[in-house]
Amino acid sequence: MALPVVAIVGRPNVGKSSLFNAIAGEMISIVEPTAGVTRDRISAIIERNERFFELIDTGGYGIVDSDQLKSHIENQIQQAIHSADLVIFVVDIRDGLVPLDEQVAQMLRKNNLNVILVANKADEAPMFPRAGEFAKLGFGNALCVSATNNLNKQLLVEKVNEFLKDRSKERPGDVEMHLAIVGKRNAGKSTMTNSIAGQERVIVSELPGTTRDAVDVRFEKDGKTFIVIDTAGVRKKSSIADSIEFYSYVRATKSITRADVVMFLIDSTEPLSQVDKKLAGFIAEEYKACILVVNKWDLAKQSASSDDYVKYLGKMLPQLSYCPIAFTTASEGRNVQSVIDLAQELFKQATMKVPTPKLNKAIELITQERLGGRSKAGSLPKIYYATQVATKPVTLILFVNRVDLFDNNFKRFLINKLRDHLGFAEVPIRLLIRPRRKE
Repeated sequence: MALPVVAIVGRPNVGKSSLFNAIAGEMISIVEPTAGVTRDRISAIIERNERFFELIDTGGYGIVDSDQLKSHIENQIQQAIHSADLVIFVVDIRDGLVPLDEQVAQMLRKNNLNVILVANKADEAPMFPRAGEFAKLGFGNALCVSATNNLNKQLLVEKVNEFLKDRSKERPGDVEMHLAIVGKRNAGKSTMTNSIAGQERVIVSELPGTTRDAVDVRFEKDGKTFIVIDTAGVRKKSSIADSIEFYSYVRATKSITRADVVMFLIDSTEPLSQVDKKLAGFIAEEYKACILVVNKWDLAKQSASSDDYVKYLGKMLPQLSYCPIAFTTASEGRNVQSVIDLAQELFKQATMKVPTPKLNKAIELITQERLGGRSKAGSLPKIYYATQVATKPVTLILFVNRVDLFDNNFKRFLINKLRDHLGFAEVPIRLLIRPRRKE
């Protein structure tokens, strides 16, 4: 049985995203005074008193959007309310009842939805009487709340739980893997997300910068639950125009940090840019399992073979040489499912634990090859003992004779050899070099 869905709706700038974040207990949706910041459906799983529900934040109904995305945003709202068991209808107690509130109310009545009316921005009790006029909307008395200072937040959640009390207490399935989709603007990230989800889960537009939040989308495959994270397109820091773009950039980088596997989308119709190189550097610094996904390949393959493009990526992104490469056309769903299968294989590698005897046997074989060179003093780097201490990333501690003999070149040599011996062929390995403990 699917989790019950609670959707937050209302006109622009009534504080829907602030209320969403307050209930979720963390900053998920971007909150800005600018109207129309939220465009896609942002969701979070909420647990209260051993009951679970999916909470959905939506864009402002009736937004006059300079990017001509009004119809896309309203389509996302419609999809949210059609899936909702309950709607939290948010109005602004400071502005009072306005015509656009009445339009939202009419839409909700038309869809015969269960509604809790919430008057937000009621920061002080003396403001509460102003909520009386919202009774004209036909959903009873409005509950006065303040998302910014958590006033009556708990009471609202209790009302939601009361409504959902007859639903089962089924827990959501454990998430097997978080898969972040990152890349520069217009690489096809949202198209890829929708292709994976099998539905129009996020807005797709030719307009650069359409996606602003990091959008978590749950999907099922082979009886397992996964989350794919659609992120905003990354730009040069010097080109970030406002705080919205800054928060989008921060959420994109945080999505890499919390992902188990990263899908780094590359637009095959354009040369690799400094943005691509910086993203590659960040993924490498975070030691993330990653797939280099060459998207829009149908438009580029006439001018380049896949072998040539693989060599090009190796030259331009050497820090991600361990990453497998896939060629896709997300708009047609071509090779998308095989990329998901590949992500599962990388996840398996990144979570693999090698028995200590097997690891030390590999170290012994590598040492016997007598590669790695001598130091100026004539000493050889020597490894006495190795053990794996973590996964995601695979982290190995080597106890050695002299730490200074293990420079970056020698560590790269060791990592490449360990890949050959241990089956970590396509995921990063982090080496920690420690002096041997003296007796």
